[in-house]
Amino acid sequence: MLYEMRTYSVKVGKMAEALKLYSEEGYPALEAGGHAVRLGGYMVSDTGPLHQLVHVWRFKDDAERRAHWKGVYADSDFMAFAGKLRPLLDAQEVRLLSNAPFGPEL
Repeated sequence: MLYEMRTYSVKVGKMAEALKLYSEEGYPALEAGGHAVRLGGYMVSDTGPLHQLVHVWRFKDDAERRAHWKGVYADSDFMAFAGKLRPLLDAQEVRLLSNAPFGPEL
């Protein structure tokens, strides 16, 4: 499995607005487009770097990952949401992770 961890740094004071926007438009668009099936979860940072919205995605390989994002970026409802979210963000970081040879898989 290949895991993609996306971390969005939200502007200070804008987290409530970002979460509301995601819950009302972003996540529903992902579900309606069939894109949420590979989602492992959404989290909000509580310690360490603050004001971060993190989501983890699961893919069988990089080809599946690239096809997934191509579909998401072609989804007009999701992209309308993304246009509203971007002004609330300071930065984005994407990490690709694979399983260690021991322990449970997500």
